[in-house]
Amino acid sequence: MTKCIKNNQKGFTLIELMIVVAIIGILAAIAIPNYLTYQLKAKTAEAKTNMGAIRTALEAYNAEADLYQACVSSPDANPGKAKRAWSDAGGFGSIGFNPAGEVYYTYSVSAGASDYTVTAIGDLDGDTANATFTVDQAGSETNPATGVF
Repeated sequence: MTKCIKNNQKGFTLIELMIVVAIIGILAAIAIPNYLTYQLKAKTAEAKTNMGAIRTALEAYNAEADLYQACVSSPDANPGKAKRAWSDAGGFGSIGFNPAGEVYYTYSVSAGASDYTVTAIGDLDGDTANATFTVDQAGSETNPATGVF
């Protein structure tokens, strides 16, 4: 019996496959931290959306009652990485605000006779540096420093 050996075999060498795996690893090492940062930035949209809804509820309440209603922090637990159930112990129900589902941020309203400030405090990345958003009756906003989530 004679064996016939072909010299024109097709396929990838082990070195070529290892180079591809190394390139994919480098791309993943670059992409994953950026992805996590974008994910945290997207979660901050909750604060801005809910603060806008609270402002609308405060203005509607003011139109009826001729005063701005203060609301204590809700939910009352410390902000963290996990979503928390909304509790209406803070008085947000009296102005007609109730978010859909759980929230990342703690919300409060400080109110005077003719002005108010809505505050959202959160710590999405769990580093104990709280991100604080505020907005007042004139629409002036303050946002946390860059990189603080």
